[in-house]
Amino acid sequence: MSGMGSHQSAAALKDEWLTPPHIIAALGEFDLDPCSPINRPWPTAAAHYTILDNGLQMPWHGRVWCNPPYGLEAAQWLARCADHGNAIALVFARTETRMFFDHVWPEAHAVLFIEGRLHFHHVDGTRAKANSGAPSVLIAYGAINAADLRRIKIPGKFIRLKL
Repeated sequence: MSGMGSHQSAAALKDEWLTPPHIIAALGEFDLDPCSPINRPWPTAAAHYTILDNGLQMPWHGRVWCNPPYGLEAAQWLARCADHGNAIALVFARTETRMFFDHVWPEAHAVLFIEGRLHFHHVDGTRAKANSGAPSVLIAYGAINAADLRRIKIPGKFIRLKL
């Protein structure tokens, strides 16, 4: 399994990339980050699970932030977000994939397609020089999280999927 709380970048030859802090700040407080890197320069939630904890197998509570390992295993994390019902996830906007058709379109309450491409951060907190290489989307599971995506000031396109 690749590093939790991260995504893969073949160009950078590593798989731990952190959510830009302005994204977390815009979304407000989270109770749990179940796929957090072991070493992180800033908290993403009140509680964190790392790869050592296997956050997919641990109990989830409260409002969850999920920046899962990107790739095929991201679908497992989105399925868990949908089952939990109170989460916001950040993944690449690969809208044609089985993952989207199984765990986003029928399960999520809203999405926010982020304008442009994000610059993720290294585990030491420094911003990556290159952008992520693909567009990103925030996915809201739960009506309150959908309302949060609608109100935040991150440039992009908000789409409500269900009430």
